[in-house]
Amino acid sequence: MTGLLEGKSALVTGAASGIGRATAVAFAREGAQVTLADVDEDAGRSAAEAISRDGGNARFAAADVTSESSVAELVSTTVAAFGRLDCAVNNAGITGALLPLHQLSLDEFERVIGLNLTGVFLAMKYEIPAMQSAGGAIVNMASGAALVAAPALSAYCASKHGVLGLTKTAAIENARSGIRVNAICPGSTDTPLLRSSMARSPQVEKMILAGQPGGRLGTPDEIAEAAVWLCSDRASFVTGHSMLVDGGAVAR
Repeated sequence: MTGLLEGKSALVTGAASGIGRATAVAFAREGAQVTLADVDEDAGRSAAEAISRDGGNARFAAADVTSESSVAELVSTTVAAFGRLDCAVNNAGITGALLPLHQLSLDEFERVIGLNLTGVFLAMKYEIPAMQSAGGAIVNMASGAALVAAPALSAYCASKHGVLGLTKTAAIENARSGIRVNAICPGSTDTPLLRSSMARSPQVEKMILAGQPGGRLGTPDEIAEAAVWLCSDRASFVTGHSMLVDGGAVAR
């Protein structure tokens, strides 16, 4: 049996660890050839090499999604390597400082917006033209914080709300060109990024764990499965959608 993404080419940003790495692994397992992109070159190369050792088709490209020239080169080299771009998962992001809004510096606010929101804009700016001849699927990684307030994370919350706006607009603009654009809104997921945030503040850890109806964090693999489906032909009539994968946290 072939995989859900057999014969497709894919690009995953923020792929060195966490949800991005799990997504790249899942895409390769389902038959896609994958470019893993990240600013962490050592971890990114290690992830790509691990996929290749397991029989997948993967390559690493160092890229900074806050730099337009870096993103343009990333997309062009992916197309050059694979001949086309069918799928993209724009996952690179950060949480930012855990502070009340009025204590947050402008530099920190702009840093989070630059990576989480402008990075998604730049990625789609170059991914969409690369897909226009044959169609494709884009998944933007948002958050449960794209739908509800996230105390002490105003910049993160604003950036993820913005990701949904970009996603819906791009979906409508490209609906007739065969390019589908969706977002995933993960709940609290057991990644190095979340563990780091929890370690910085016992109060944040307590708040996060108390917000899990099922009593546990999600896993990167569970989020990756949603990305696989959204990029597969089984989701052919799904676009402009914001898919919650959060164990019911926002439903509370």
